[in-house]
Amino acid sequence: MAQEEAKDTKPSSTEEPNPSRETQMARSSTSLSVPSPSWFTPKRLLVIFCIINLINYVDRGAIASNGVNGSRRTCTKGGTCTSGSGIQGNLKNVKTEKPASESVLSTATGDFNLNNFEDGVLSSAFMVGLLVASPIFASLAKSFNPFRLIGVGLSVWTVAVVGCGFSFNFWSITICRMLVGFGEASFISLAAPFIDDNAPVAQKTAWLAIFYMCIPTGYAVGYVYGGLVGGHFNWRWAFFGEAILMFPFVVLGYVMKPLQLKGFAPAESKKALTSVEKAVSEDQEMAAGNDGTLAIKEELNDKSSKQSSISRYASISLDQFSRFMKDMKALLVEKVYVVNVLGYIAYNFVIGAYSYWGPKAGYNIYNMTNADLIFGGITIVCGIFGTIAGGFILDRMTSTIPNAFKLLSVATFLGAIFCFSAFCFKSMYVFLALFAIGELLVFATQGPVNYICLHCVKPSMRPLSMAISTVSIHLFGDVPSSPLVGVLQDYINNWRETALILTAILFIAAGIWFIGIFMRSVDRFNEESGHPTILTDRTNTTPLLEGEGKTAGTTETSAEP
Repeated sequence: MAQEEAKDTKPSSTEEPNPSRETQMARSSTSLSVPSPSWFTPKRLLVIFCIINLINYVDRGAIASNGVNGSRRTCTKGGTCTSGSGIQGNLKNVKTEKPASESVLSTATGDFNLNNFEDGVLSSAFMVGLLVASPIFASLAKSFNPFRLIGVGLSVWTVAVVGCGFSFNFWSITICRMLVGFGEASFISLAAPFIDDNAPVAQKTAWLAIFYMCIPTGYAVGYVYGGLVGGHFNWRWAFFGEAILMFPFVVLGYVMKPLQLKGFAPAESKKALTSVEKAVSEDQEMAAGNDGTLAIKEELNDKSSKQSSISRYASISLDQFSRFMKDMKALLVEKVYVVNVLGYIAYNFVIGAYSYWGPKAGYNIYNMTNADLIFGGITIVCGIFGTIAGGFILDRMTSTIPNAFKLLSVATFLGAIFCFSAFCFKSMYVFLALFAIGELLVFATQGPVNYICLHCVKPSMRPLSMAISTVSIHLFGDVPSSPLVGVLQDYINNWRETALILTAILFIAAGIWFIGIFMRSVDRFNEESGHPTILTDRTNTTPLLEGEGKTAGTTETSAEP
């Protein structure tokens, strides 16, 4: 056929046949459709995601610090009430004529009139947005580029944090905290799968551990940051500073060439394939002299596409919802995933309450004058070394799901023993030594627990797996734990007993993870996605950021006639 077309055209010994030109056009369009970020490398991606994660948790630590959250006012027997500090504190010293007993028994005091329960609700308010938005962003990752979704989420987060700084009462700051969680949801759901894709095979758990190391580190830095900013300026400036730190990464999420997750076929690939087919078809028809027919066909196609746009969007939405429900069913029947998340819920119930009430408990039990700095320092050191050690130990043991369960159960059980023993001693120094060892062991779980979430499901379900895990550990873990611990403390009025009751729940977490050791498990990381990918996007199926030129070159070579 190519020889006949060559006879109809002007003869030339150097002219290439049309199929070669079509192949070049297809290859050119395909190469343009696949993002090839040259600046990103796996290590740079890890560093950027770690910084973003760190800022997220600095915000959580700051609002729990004594400098930002503050303390309630205190009243003397003579009826003179001194001002508190931060969100809870009064703006000025108050002189009241009420009897001393009535003044002391007042439960609603402070800048925003918060009691302990309301104060706990404030710490958990951002979880509402996180719970609602996490499954939504995980589902949208099948239709939109996940990297761009992270940029959108960080934009919402930045605006909401600024709103927290301008809040004027309890409800205004609570609503802004909900929006903070909504913005954070995209990053929480999608960052770990990106890291898991691009980490070296022998260091996957270590890379995940480095990423999740930013959780305790961020909390600890937030304690210190909130205490310093709240003490020297005003608690509102702590939120403004966080927004300034996050803004460059918001811009980066929009301007950088997007990356692609394993198991996902981006919309760009479909568009590229359609444009290639259309270009080849047009070229063939023009060569045959069918210009008039082509123009009529284009006009008919344009009218048809406009008329069916509404029905097409409705069909896409219905298809996405049915796919989401199908994935949810597959996720909930995965016993390994369910057991892992149940243990994570019990674990996070304790860690969430520790992070929020820890400085106040330390101040009341051991009269720590610098509770923010002490708890912050312990959490930074133990969080960094414990989390990284857990990841490297699992890699050394060989990263498998049963080995991950073994490490989770042993580390949590030993950590619970040390933390429980720490609160039994009256000496502050003995407490600090034992509690530090306990936290070192407890934080070793971060890498293994998320490794199980990522590897017990198919690649295309990893964002949903992380989203549901995040929703569950917050909805049943640290969201209720902060206000419930506040209620418990209001009832028994003894921080030592409250801390001991809370710490005992770590033994439950260790027991649940111990069950996982004996369950049949399969690492599904290399399984094909339940939703087929498009062939033109196969360079993104293994999204290693380095060596892309080699991968692309291989694809182009295979396309040669």
